[in-house]
Amino acid sequence: MRISTSGRDKRAGGHLHMHLRHLSKSYCKRGLGRERRGRIKDQVMIDERPTIVEERSRVGDWEMDTVIDHPGGSVLLTMVEQKSRYTLIALVDSRESAAVTQGMRHSLRPCREKVETMTFDNVKEFARHFHLAEQLESKVYFAHPYHSWECGLNENTNGLIRQYFPKGSDFDKLTAKEVQRVETLLNSRPRKCLADQTSHDIFLSPVPLR
Repeated sequence: MRISTSGRDKRAGGHLHMHLRHLSKSYCKRGLGRERRGRIKDQVMIDERPTIVEERSRVGDWEMDTVIDHPGGSVLLTMVEQKSRYTLIALVDSRESAAVTQGMRHSLRPCREKVETMTFDNVKEFARHFHLAEQLESKVYFAHPYHSWECGLNENTNGLIRQYFPKGSDFDKLTAKEVQRVETLLNSRPRKCLADQTSHDIFLSPVPLR
């Protein structure tokens, strides 16, 4: 183990270590201690999610995230169905969990029969997930902290949304009509990954009853 010059000085009874700039401050590796923000109550991690979700063989598995313009302002709540890439966008007044939960409930209620699972990014905005799961009769899972790639489809969709609302946009000035327009554009364009079908067509195809 390497001992620093100041360490040798201290052991030898010297006084050099008393004049160091970072006296009495211990080094903390970047990234350690981040989990002091606390865990969300009753989380079920993505590791326990059914393998059928990864297969994208059914309609009904969703990823949720938020697009933030600036702290304290309005945010875009994004919900993407994994098989069809069908996207819902809700403009909510803040990133508070109550506002976010209400936005998701309002957006998903009309298609609740096509909500089997929901996977959230690991942020406090989704702290009331259990209320939504109960109301929609679905299962909820969380990505690991700082593992945004575990919700990669949603991350990619947020990038598409940023083409219409680039960084620096003021979400407080957006209207529901403008957000609806972008949602419609995303869902109505043919996609190569969907064999040139639209998300709208795949999402609205009949599905078996539960």
